[in-house]
Amino acid sequence: MQEKVFEFDSSNPVEIFGANNSNIDLLRKYFPKLKIIARGSALKVFGSLAELEQFSLVMHDIYSNFKKFNRVLPADIERILESDAVIPKSKDTANNTIVRGVNGEPIKARTPNQLNLVESVEQNDMVFAIGPAGTGKTYTAVALAVKAFRDKEVKRIILTRPAVEAGENLGFLPGDLKEKLDPYLQPLYDALREMIPAEKLNSLIENGGIQIAPLAFMRGRTLDKAFVILDEAQNATESQLKMFLTRMGRSAKFMITGDLTQIDLPKNQNSGLVQAEKVLSGVDGIGFVYLDEKDVIRHRLVRRIIKRYDKANKDNG
Repeated sequence: MQEKVFEFDSSNPVEIFGANNSNIDLLRKYFPKLKIIARGSALKVFGSLAELEQFSLVMHDIYSNFKKFNRVLPADIERILESDAVIPKSKDTANNTIVRGVNGEPIKARTPNQLNLVESVEQNDMVFAIGPAGTGKTYTAVALAVKAFRDKEVKRIILTRPAVEAGENLGFLPGDLKEKLDPYLQPLYDALREMIPAEKLNSLIENGGIQIAPLAFMRGRTLDKAFVILDEAQNATESQLKMFLTRMGRSAKFMITGDLTQIDLPKNQNSGLVQAEKVLSGVDGIGFVYLDEKDVIRHRLVRRIIKRYDKANKDNG
């Protein structure tokens, strides 16, 4: 068992520890394997080295919060714990960084299921990531695509998404193909801009290193030596998704992301993602990773909203 001491320069430790050590009690619940003792203005913590390392990251954020706002509320602790989304060290790796962003900031798998997603892509050529909004499906997919491109495992990145709002009939929209698709592919662009400098990103789009293609226009193509992401796959029809999956060429990686609670198709059309989940489960080389509210890394309220909607759906189901 290892020991680590955290010293705070606060003249009144209750500002950090909480009334009656309420903040410390909250930390004990989140780190049940650690022995946490508050003494004066210091914390003594005992446990495994891996657990202590994770606890240190959380305490760094807690102290930063205190230095900024001169207080630490239980809500602050919950926000920090939820945003850090601690990965159990039994599943962690020495360095779970996928790529580094434009400012050198490491982009990591931040939850157990995001780590499962990274591992599944390493083991399979086609992976389905299914879960609600805010769980990092798209962001992690783009990070993995950028990594594969930088490591020269693929020659191009292809991004596609069903343009359901336009009925996949994009001809009446103004502008060229990219301009027509941009509103539907904005989440993918947002992720790319955090990982690739703007000038380099524009160059890659211009020379075809990164391609933007509406799902309806994928028919007839063979996608080889590419990392291909189909986002919002719940809004692909059965025939569209089958068509897309069979475009897979040699040395390709396919990632399909979707949220089965957000199907926007007309009532007379079935979601291809629902069908694929049933038909392709258990096929060698195809992975399915499921994310849930525990993987939400947005505002803490998003997690609570998802839980309430899930409960409402179960009560009404």
